[in-house]
Amino acid sequence: MDRIAELSGMRFGVEIETVKISRKDTVSAILSVVGGEIQHEGGNYDKWLCIASDGKKWSAVSDSSIGRGNAEIVSPILTYPDDIPTLQNVIRSIRKNGGKVNACCGIHVHVDASSLNGQQLGNLAKIVYKQEPLILHALQISETRLNSYTKPMEPQFIEEVNKRRPKSLAQLGKLWYQDNDDHHMEHYHSSRYHGVNFHSLYYRGTVEFRWFESTLHAGKVKSYIQYCLALVNRARRVK
Repeated sequence: MDRIAELSGMRFGVEIETVKISRKDTVSAILSVVGGEIQHEGGNYDKWLCIASDGKKWSAVSDSSIGRGNAEIVSPILTYPDDIPTLQNVIRSIRKNGGKVNACCGIHVHVDASSLNGQQLGNLAKIVYKQEPLILHALQISETRLNSYTKPMEPQFIEEVNKRRPKSLAQLGKLWYQDNDDHHMEHYHSSRYHGVNFHSLYYRGTVEFRWFESTLHAGKVKSYIQYCLALVNRARRVK
């Protein structure tokens, strides 16, 4: 069976940090691809929305790590491979309309993990831990990002996964947080700043992959998404 075909139907989302383009201009660029209408919600994140013709909500929000005048693009829930062409055209449109990236920008891929149990997520942690040195070398991640925003998988966490063999999400959570406190709804809990963020499981039901430097190269974004989906798919299938 084609390995890419195995990923068909998997759901994901992506966050792309950009500079040199306002949030309003960002959603205008998205609108030119997906149609629909623009709304402005304001608030702490000064959110601009493009509500597409199919009802999906694309947004551009502020992020302190890239400066308030810039835009973090947040996709709706997308399905592989059907929504990949639309996503790529959105990225191309944003680049065409002046969007740029710099060393402060990152890209985060969220993969739906609602169908995975604790054992399968433990598999994912062990697969990542084994491959992560090669991944970090291949991506040439800066020391600043490694130390602050994309920390490697913790050896202690992997030791506990091997020892405890969690079967449920709750059991895995006790190992991830290293205590029994309920951190599920704390968006900015410190454990989120790992290259593979399991805190996102409890906050929004996804595994978040934070390794990648941001890019507006549509082909690179597609390859990043495929790799993240493939990791989750492998964890789901391994015995």
